[in-house]
Amino acid sequence: MLNLGILISGRGSNMESILKSIKNKKIPINPTVVISNKTDAVGLKIAERLGIKTEVVESKGFEGSRADYDKKIISVLRKYRVTPNNGLVCLAGFMRIISPEFVKKYKNRIINIHPALLPSFTGLDSQKQALKYGVKYSGCTVHFVDAGMDTGPIIIQAVVKIKENDTEESLSKRILKEEHRIYPEAVDLIARNKIKISGRRTIIS
Repeated sequence: MLNLGILISGRGSNMESILKSIKNKKIPINPTVVISNKTDAVGLKIAERLGIKTEVVESKGFEGSRADYDKKIISVLRKYRVTPNNGLVCLAGFMRIISPEFVKKYKNRIINIHPALLPSFTGLDSQKQALKYGVKYSGCTVHFVDAGMDTGPIIIQAVVKIKENDTEESLSKRILKEEHRIYPEAVDLIARNKIKISGRRTIIS
């Protein structure tokens, strides 16, 4: 069984959705640690209430390189047996760009969720970008993390229709609801070894 580590920076609503789904839907994965780069992240208390160990690797004021910081993250992951061989790392509102060294060490073992239908609207403010561009549909994407910005192989996507009177806030709320649905699904597929990567494509068995 894989060991799961989740990285957060704030409330961690996707973290909460994943952890509750593991418990309720019997996803065959062992959540061992939630790590935050902020001491005041609300998600830490939520994780503790759900019985998951938490750690903080403070990023504010850290004077080393991104790779140096990620070495600290990796050491905590290893402490909780989340290794490249038997682990999965979920980014759940982790507001840092992880280093190429981290990605290389945990190749195809780090996944993220993005509030847009990739490859459209990468980076920050995806909902705002979608409304400004005038697209009729947006959504969210769970993908493997590679060295690019939201460019890794896509695992699952969910479509959300944009309404004429949508604001960034209203669209974000509907997309977030879909995020909470598909992120645990992606974790379950990986936990059950049902995903193979072929080039840029993922094949679900």
